[in-house]
Amino acid sequence: MNSIENKTAIVGIGITDFSKDSERTELYMACQCIQEALDDAGLTPEDIDGLVKQTDDATDEHAVTSSMGMGNLTYFGECRWGAAPSAMIMRAAMGVAAGVANYIVVYRAVNGSSKRRMIASMRGPGQMSTSDLLQWTFHASFGHMSDAGRVAMIMRRYMHEFGVNSDQFGWVPIACREHGARNPNGMFYEKPLTFEDYLKSKMVVEPLRRLDYYEEADAAAALVVTTTERAKDLGQRPAYVLSSAQHMLAETEELTSYYRPSISSLPEMGKVGNKIFAMAGVAPKDIDCVQLDDSYGPFVPMQLEELGFCERGEGTEFCKGGDRIRLGGELPLNTSGGSLGEGHIHGMNHLIEAVRQIRGTSTAQVKDAELVLVASGAGGPASGLILGGKP
Repeated sequence: MNSIENKTAIVGIGITDFSKDSERTELYMACQCIQEALDDAGLTPEDIDGLVKQTDDATDEHAVTSSMGMGNLTYFGECRWGAAPSAMIMRAAMGVAAGVANYIVVYRAVNGSSKRRMIASMRGPGQMSTSDLLQWTFHASFGHMSDAGRVAMIMRRYMHEFGVNSDQFGWVPIACREHGARNPNGMFYEKPLTFEDYLKSKMVVEPLRRLDYYEEADAAAALVVTTTERAKDLGQRPAYVLSSAQHMLAETEELTSYYRPSISSLPEMGKVGNKIFAMAGVAPKDIDCVQLDDSYGPFVPMQLEELGFCERGEGTEFCKGGDRIRLGGELPLNTSGGSLGEGHIHGMNHLIEAVRQIRGTSTAQVKDAELVLVASGAGGPASGLILGGKP
């Protein structure tokens, strides 16, 4: 891992609009945002010699290379789970740092709302993982069938251990929607929330309200990764990959890690935090803003705890009132809106927003942002990275 420290950078970004129905195929959106990322970096399809995708994404490398005229692919690979966004950047960074590729595109395209898909997924019914089998042969038979229900089990234990009222979780979606209301590309532009709106939100699986979890969207995003040396010759200000890490424990499952000593914590995220802070040589107090996995809002306070921004059990108090996590606060959170306030494309928009913050082009720009932390995969296999304005 030390081989990629301060040696790579994100030099191009592209993202589509967020909608309930894109009226486009996922392949079309993938090519659209990849071309935008290339234009942003000042590159052409012929310059790209590497692709990294999410395993379950239906838009495969064959389709992208033939559609875009990429004739020189020497590096390609996949990452899986909710940890994929930050992990995909890590894999791309490893590729360019090792010299097996010069410019690598990381992309994902998802028609998550309309389900307008050429094929359902790259994994068919005969390709179920052991995790899938566990979910559907054990948990589902006891009525435990939804992701929201799985998260609710963890949150009930968290509430019990730390004396938290479910209403206290509301400040995360409020802050995310406040930031998303500033973002004309997102689904909630000019649509902020109040605490009263949150309390009126339907209780779906106690203690999770409808506003506690993500808004399914149609959208796509792409980023271009290269070495710090090549980055100097391109037009945009580079966002340097100062550190990145993944982690999985023996007891790790996707949202059902109920067999570990404590289910009220996210130990994988804690391990990721330890690694990325040590590798970057910085501490939580140095971070200017964070882009955390907000697929489920109540996981955000837990991530703040695991990443060292507050003590165990203090995450909801950290978020209370929203002053510390909104623009102008101590630690602005998900400044494009994230999954709760912009739209859910499995955390890819969090990466795009982190780059914008380094460039100074966010719609909720943090003044003089130089260090941005991204965390992916709360509640399962986790990954994270720190981007900086200087190598």
